[in-house]
Amino acid sequence: ISAVVDDAFLTKYDVKLNNAILAEEKHLPMYDELASKGNVEYIAGGATQNSIRVAQWMLQTPGATSYMGCIGKDKFGEEMKKNAQAAGVTAHYYEDEAAPTGTCAVCVVGGERSLVANLSAANCYKSEHLKKPENWALVEKAKYIYIAGFFLTVSPDSIQLVAEHAAANNKVFLMNLSAPFICEFFRDAQEKVLPFVDYIFGNETEARIFAKVRGWETENVEEIALKISQLPLASGKQKRIAVITQGADPVVVAEDGQVKTFPVILLPKEKLVDTNGAGDAFVGGFLSQLVQQKSIEDSVKAGCYAANVIIQRSGCTYPEKPDFN
Repeated sequence: ISAVVDDAFLTKYDVKLNNAILAEEKHLPMYDELASKGNVEYIAGGATQNSIRVAQWMLQTPGATSYMGCIGKDKFGEEMKKNAQAAGVTAHYYEDEAAPTGTCAVCVVGGERSLVANLSAANCYKSEHLKKPENWALVEKAKYIYIAGFFLTVSPDSIQLVAEHAAANNKVFLMNLSAPFICEFFRDAQEKVLPFVDYIFGNETEARIFAKVRGWETENVEEIALKISQLPLASGKQKRIAVITQGADPVVVAEDGQVKTFPVILLPKEKLVDTNGAGDAFVGGFLSQLVQQKSIEDSVKAGCYAANVIIQRSGCTYPEKPDFN
């Protein structure tokens, strides 16, 4: 929920400019107040959903993607459904009776943003929903399955079900390190699923924390990517490819014991609007080519293209049609 506000609004809710925090009790009234503003925008978010929406946009094939997650039975849940539908994504949401839809307040003052996230229903997904025939059918149908690492904090058993299905049926399973705190505090859940992961994404900060937690005495991103790609695999898995982004620095790809780097599209500072969702967009672009069996190089190029488009706009949004070739 994004809107332009003034300094008084930030002061009222005790929010600092350019910060990203989890909502406390005192922040809760802010969501309705933002929603009542004339300039309010609703953008369907969530890390995995962002990536899927971007992949769908890049593919331009109706119904090429589907998504599952949890929303509440409320007006924001209805907005989310409308948004997903407009994006061309087949969404099967688990609708929680008690928790409201997860929301993130994006308060914009003079082009600078402050984020206040109220996870709420996003924390409530249950594997029972996944096991329902109409939902498991989406898993059966999919050839490529992507889950952000954030979901390790919500429903690791759902991840395990899908990961084992992918291994047993020769499908491609992709995951993201997602955040330093996931690598640090959810290591056990992460360790359990890693053997099933064919492609692992992350940025340089996450990669370094991942290495530090495991006692790898290196800060070198290329070395870390190589080590991640060589971690043990579950039976039925052939190899793992690690893809690490580094902001404006080259993308690092480790595969088959070798490391390659690919330059990103550099953007003049004055064109940068908002880096929110750049990593999610990179994965979406990458996926759009991977599912067409294009090369790693083409997939990285598409990832860089998508991220470049997203950072020139407010939130994880994009123009009507991509012009990637």
